[in-house]
Amino acid sequence: MLLITGYLAAGVNHFRVPAFYIAIIPLYLPHPEIINVTAGCCEIGFAILLIFAKTREFAAWGIVFMLIAFIPVHIEMVRAPYSMGGSQVSPLLAWVRLVVIQPLLIWWAWLYTAQKKP
Repeated sequence: MLLITGYLAAGVNHFRVPAFYIAIIPLYLPHPEIINVTAGCCEIGFAILLIFAKTREFAAWGIVFMLIAFIPVHIEMVRAPYSMGGSQVSPLLAWVRLVVIQPLLIWWAWLYTAQKKP
């Protein structure tokens, strides 16, 4: 339930505060507004699909691949200084996000791929 709520909230946030997400999309990726909307829709969609046993495995794999696709954002945050909410994100925090938190989120979603179907 926590995973579902987290991805629903994150997905909705892409529409509530788009500037936050657009600012962290690497400059070499075209159309950051479209990327932001797509990411938000995917997070909301996968969260909803996690609710149902028949679609849970598909949704979990979608989240795993989506989190892998987000890795360039986290690499960019390590590479270039970034401000979050008016304060600078420390290099240590960016590294922790990249090498600890992101792999843990991928692992957590992956756990849902192995759940037995009813």
